[in-house]
Amino acid sequence: MTEKDPRETVATSSRIMAATGAGDLIWGHVSVRDPDGRGVWLKQASYGLEEITRERVHLVSPQGEVLEGGGRRHSEFPIHTEVMAARPDVGGVVHVHSRHAVALAAAGAELLPVSHEANYFAGRGVPRFTRTADLILTRDLGRGVAADLGDAQALFLVNHGIVTVGPDLETATVAAVILERACEQQLTTLGYGGSPSWSGPEESLAKREHIYPPEAQHQVWDYLARNLDDVRA
Repeated sequence: MTEKDPRETVATSSRIMAATGAGDLIWGHVSVRDPDGRGVWLKQASYGLEEITRERVHLVSPQGEVLEGGGRRHSEFPIHTEVMAARPDVGGVVHVHSRHAVALAAAGAELLPVSHEANYFAGRGVPRFTRTADLILTRDLGRGVAADLGDAQALFLVNHGIVTVGPDLETATVAAVILERACEQQLTTLGYGGSPSWSGPEESLAKREHIYPPEAQHQVWDYLARNLDDVRA
């Protein structure tokens, strides 16, 4: 769990997701587990990811009540609260509508390690939620998302978007960025025809260990955050 102000972490994650192409007008949201167990610190609704500042983040209870902060609450809060309830190891959740990830899942394709990125998900893979492609508006649907996610780090909401998680929001954010890059690379590779190749299970697990240790994931977060600072400078 991050020791930073959770509102700042949510704001930075939101802007990173926008800067890396996951923006979808005013939709998409990220959250941090409240360190005092009251719920989640969640991006406010009615703003684009790129517009989020610490003042546009509020505390939402598991029942959907806004406990601190103003603004409109996202209707899909159960994605965050129910995943957090089911996964004590999770400190941050990302839900966005990344274009290539949506396309790959809708095509019915499995994620293949044709590049470094897909190896990030080696071992547990990226399961699929198919109960509905509509919004996750109820706690029951949120529990279904959590159940299909299982112990994985990412989930395709087929015809809808993705959910990624991590021990902190920094890791969940990096996972979302990497998943979209992996899906784009796979669609590009398969689009050329020919005889595509990819890593086998043993090599894929080794590549995950070599390329994506926790320290490297946080270095990626720092890199993405620095890029935001460069844009504002």
